[in-house]
Amino acid sequence: MVETRGKFALIGAGPMGLAMAKVMGEQGIAFEGFELHSDVGGLWDIDAPRSTMYASAHLISSKRMTEFTDFPMREEVAEYPSHREMRQYFREFAAHFDLYRHYRFNTEVTRVTPLGGSGDGWRVEWRDEHGDHEAEFAGVMIANGTLSEPNLPQFEGQFDGELIHACKYRDASQFDGKRVLIVGAGNSGCDIAVDAIHHGVSCDLSMRRGYYFVPKYVFGKPADTLGGAIKLPMWLKRRVDGMILKWFVGDPQKYGFPKPDYALYESHPVVNSLVLYHAGHGDLQIRPDIARLEGKTVHFTDGSQSDYDMILTATGYKLHYPFIDDGLLNWKGSAPHLYLNAMHPDRDDLFVLGMVEASGLGWQGRHEQAEMVARYITGLRGGAAPARELKAAKAAGFDRATGGMKYLDLARMAYYVDKATYRKAVTGWIAKLSGGATS
Repeated sequence: MVETRGKFALIGAGPMGLAMAKVMGEQGIAFEGFELHSDVGGLWDIDAPRSTMYASAHLISSKRMTEFTDFPMREEVAEYPSHREMRQYFREFAAHFDLYRHYRFNTEVTRVTPLGGSGDGWRVEWRDEHGDHEAEFAGVMIANGTLSEPNLPQFEGQFDGELIHACKYRDASQFDGKRVLIVGAGNSGCDIAVDAIHHGVSCDLSMRRGYYFVPKYVFGKPADTLGGAIKLPMWLKRRVDGMILKWFVGDPQKYGFPKPDYALYESHPVVNSLVLYHAGHGDLQIRPDIARLEGKTVHFTDGSQSDYDMILTATGYKLHYPFIDDGLLNWKGSAPHLYLNAMHPDRDDLFVLGMVEASGLGWQGRHEQAEMVARYITGLRGGAAPARELKAAKAAGFDRATGGMKYLDLARMAYYVDKATYRKAVTGWIAKLSGGATS
């Protein structure tokens, strides 16, 4: 057995795991990676065991606003890349930064257990083709993703047709010859609804609440590339962006979509140029929430009803860390409560990477999170004053970096942050830790 006591165990070779692997290599932090699949890419590899990708999936943000700064996507990659292009991008990233050699592939981490208090190390157990194994590590980096454990809704009654969650959806042929009801109108729900419109007999969309819809292109350019040079206060940004949405989107309520009961950016907007198009053409009927199921009949809360052959629930995902006790992650509500969504208040040998979401954060924002963590570890080891300052800050109590935003009280929003507030805090610590002297 290779000596591991001086290494961190890094769980996951998706984009966040790869970012962490890269910066740990740059900072001279020894680690060993564990990946369930046979290659890198995480959920972006549709063939991965726990990928929730589907054939028509594309990024909802543009490539230039999403890519790692020091590894731009190739010019020939589409402005809104497909999952196939993203899988290739992450494989190229891993090869370019020589990350493959650090990973055990086809390996599932089954349990991580602390050997004592912070700094005493962890026992990591895993399973591969040769059986079960365990070893002791200096610490654990969790980067197993946030979109693999389905949030399954409960309905009154019994449905006699096909009922699946979006995590089981792969290809539009699943809709052939079927009357389809999509439940949930987030980004995936709207994408999948467009597939069902083209391949099913009919498609309805059940919505519990309203959404703000953002087109993919504004003035001929990806919508997320506009206005980045000018930082506006949120009240003014809402007014300006709301006006732009009225120009380019119009009023979704005229197609039957419910009006949002919250302010713009208090929940993730839907980036989709086609769902409103199809609603306007009568290809999609908007339904309210489900009241109960009866055979193949769905009864809605407004008293209406209709028959379906398939119900697909696009109701999102839950954070899921099955290999570690919840009590070790400082859970509060629907998510672990960690400093800047990554750092345990009391432990310096346990980190969660990628448990962060914000409009426009991109992979670079996550790379910055990884760099902050890596520089913190090296700073602690070197006795740097900024690292001790950060240690005190996370131990003293903290709030999530929402920037005063009142996000919806939903599980999927439990780890949402304001991009500007979050990046300012993270890059501020990176600057301190980069220049911190030992004292």
